[in-house]
This record gives sequence, C-alpha cells and structure tokens, in this order.
Amino acid sequence: MTLARRVRARGSDLIPVAVVFVVVVTLWEVVLGVLGVKQFLLPRPSVILASLVSEWPTLVEGLRYTAVEAIGGLAIGSVLALGVAVTTARWVFARETLVPVAIAANSMPIIAFAPITNNWFGSESPASRMTIVAVMVFFPIMVNAVRGLTLVDASAIELMRSYAASDWQVLRRLRIPNALPYILTAFRVATTLAVIGAVIGEYFGGPRQALGIYITGEATLFRFANAWAAILMACALGMFLYLVVLLVERIVIPWHASGARSDGR
Repeated sequence: MTLARRVRARGSDLIPVAVVFVVVVTLWEVVLGVLGVKQFLLPRPSVILASLVSEWPTLVEGLRYTAVEAIGGLAIGSVLALGVAVTTARWVFARETLVPVAIAANSMPIIAFAPITNNWFGSESPASRMTIVAVMVFFPIMVNAVRGLTLVDASAIELMRSYAASDWQVLRRLRIPNALPYILTAFRVATTLAVIGAVIGEYFGGPRQALGIYITGEATLFRFANAWAAILMACALGMFLYLVVLLVERIVIPWHASGARSDGR
C-alpha cells in the first residue's frame, strides 16, 4: 500500500471519531445552556476553552513539570519491570513465586503511598511522584513481559536447541520478539497510568506549577473552568504518550500492527 493510500485510509478511520467528538461537545454546550447548569457543577466547553486560552502560560508550565514526573517514573518503572521479567522468565521457581505476588500487589492502592514518598523525598521533589508512577507501571509491564517471554512455541525452542543455540540466543532471537506485542500493549496501559499517578500524587503535595496542585487550588477557589482546563492538559499528555507508543509499535513490529488493523482491532 502506498503512503498516499495509507494516509487516506487513516483519515477515513478518523472521520467517525471526529464526528462523535463534535456531536458530544455540541450537546454538552447546548444542554448545559438550556438546563442552566451551574458552572461549579460542570462548565460549558466554551468557558473551559476561554480559561485554557487565558491560563495557557501557567498550564504549559504545569504540563511540562508533570510530564517530567510521568515520563521519568515510566522510564524507571519500565526498566525495572523488564529486568525483573527477564530474570523471572529464566527461572521457573522465580516465575512461580514472583508472578502471583506481582498480581496481588497490583491490586493495592498504590496512590495511598503518596504521603510516604513525600516523607522520603520531600513534597517539592519530583522523585516523590516518580516513585509512585514507577510502582504503578511496574506490575502491568512486568506481568505482560513475563507472559510474552514464556508463551513461546515449544517446537521453536526445540528447533533452536537442535542448532545448539545458547540461552542468550534463544532470548534475543525468539523470546524477545515474541514478547514485544505483549510489552507494547502493557506500555499503552502504562502511559495512562503514569499521567494518572503523577497528577493524583501531586494532590498530596508538590510545587505550585504542578498540574495537580493547580487543579486542587483552582477548585478550592471555585474557579472550576480553570481546573477543567488543567484536566484537559493532563488528558492531552496521556493521549500524546499513548500515540508515541502506537508509533513505536508500528516501527518496531509493523507486522503485528498491520495484523491488528486487518482484524479490526
């Protein structure tokens, strides 16, 4: 398929999404105006857009600070998760011991550790929110990576063993390629978790320019349109990171991305 055809196909896929978005925003604006819903309950999109424009410099500064926390925590958590996953997949005893523990620990309310991390690193330090984000993204990435590294066709492993392939060669040429779709799927989830962890972690403390502090401060002062504008900035950050993962997936494993597209996923 040529590049032009790919662009046209992609554009046709985005048309329904754009139509639904416009319809929802229009209904939001009209219904709230007709019913006379108070601004502190739910501001109209036009009011939120006006606040986004007027508060743009402050919001951009907050977005930059929160993005550093989210991306830093995501990087730390993913490196640790992948390292543990490779080790866990190598030894059956470690896999049978650590994976159930990781699944159980994933159900814990990680955000409840925010006061503890603030005590460790200080509420003004981004390391506090990075720790929360790292813990939140660690478990989904680790569990999915272990699945991808272990759910390998046994006949393929036997074939490589017949050619005297070492454990490292099996890992590099068979297990890691098999695990890439699992890992990148986990990264899609982890990007949204990273933004959520960073913003909610800021609710418990942080510098004034952080998005979480800005949201709580503006809501306390009943400037809800400003708070919603900051929420939109956080949503934009999460969408951007998600799209980055999709782009990486199409570059690294284009055969998997094209297969998912043909299956309608």
